[in-house]
Amino acid sequence: MTDATPRRYPQGVPSWIEGRFPDPDAAADFYGGLFGWRFEERLPPSAPGSYRIASVDGHDVGAIGSSDDPAAWGTTIAVDDVDVTAARVVDLGGTATAPMDAGPGGAAGRGAECVDPRGATFALWQARDRLGAQYINAPGGWVLSDLRSTDPDAALSFYARLFGWERSSVQEGPSAMLLLPGYGDHLAATSDPQIRERQAGAPAEFADVVAALARVDEGPDDWYVTFGVEDRDDTATRVTTLGGRVLATWEGSATRAADVVDPQGASFRVMQYTA
Repeated sequence: MTDATPRRYPQGVPSWIEGRFPDPDAAADFYGGLFGWRFEERLPPSAPGSYRIASVDGHDVGAIGSSDDPAAWGTTIAVDDVDVTAARVVDLGGTATAPMDAGPGGAAGRGAECVDPRGATFALWQARDRLGAQYINAPGGWVLSDLRSTDPDAALSFYARLFGWERSSVQEGPSAMLLLPGYGDHLAATSDPQIRERQAGAPAEFADVVAALARVDEGPDDWYVTFGVEDRDDTATRVTTLGGRVLATWEGSATRAADVVDPQGASFRVMQYTA
């Protein structure tokens, strides 16, 4: 879904995703072939590495960057003041890098890399010019990020204290939805004025969903990214054709999904809405 009004993300709402890959060229080929993404390199030619913004119809989805670490997708959470929130992460038992400005003169924003007390990595972003993902909840777009944990209650306690998240009664497949009270009101007042009408029939709290929480058998905890697709089975076939693997498929009350791995080993989910 895209809107004429740019989507702004308030404190505590996941706002961006980026994949980090040993071979960003191969990653761009895979995800471009899978989702139809177009890429724009944001690092100058003289800079080492690569950081490419992925887009659909001119609207930002996320980014693909280079890294010497194993391939993985990461989730970034919006904050009003990254310095204050990074300090709070440490106070709550996590770790955080020193916040840094991004873009010429810090024009894009200011961010920090963090690890929660159970080992899940995430990032913080104080937006300036770069507001966050603008193509979401649509085929080829980011849908949601799951916090996966061997102890979901313990995992959620950190984010509840950091951002005020709450567990919802809404369950879809293996995941319970996480809420930030008031987020639906923010959307209705800004980029999504028809959200209440569009979600008529859904639980009243659904507009406040910002993430999901799932139990897994093995750790460490991590953040897991889901992308929307038109047809799960066709997409799963395309994953294998492009060199990836399908790990599992499942059906929820309103979705059909597949958990997959790309050719460099980064795992993610594709989800088809059926409701």
